[in-house]
Amino acid sequence: MSSAAPHRDGLIEPNASNNYVVTAADLPLSCPMPSMQLWNSHPRVYLAIEKSGWAKCPYCSAEYTLRA
Repeated sequence: MSSAAPHRDGLIEPNASNNYVVTAADLPLSCPMPSMQLWNSHPRVYLAIEKSGWAKCPYCSAEYTLRA
């Protein structure tokens, strides 16, 4: 997943990084991801990353790369 540091509660701060590396274990991919805090983020949107290996969130412009 992301290289962003976890918060005290173990969740990653959403929108703290613009680039996230995800694996097949993170599919289906959504932004924010389930491991991110939700209180200060945008509505969850699912991103199609399986075919291209790359996706960009239309809300926060975070970019996701699927690691093989």
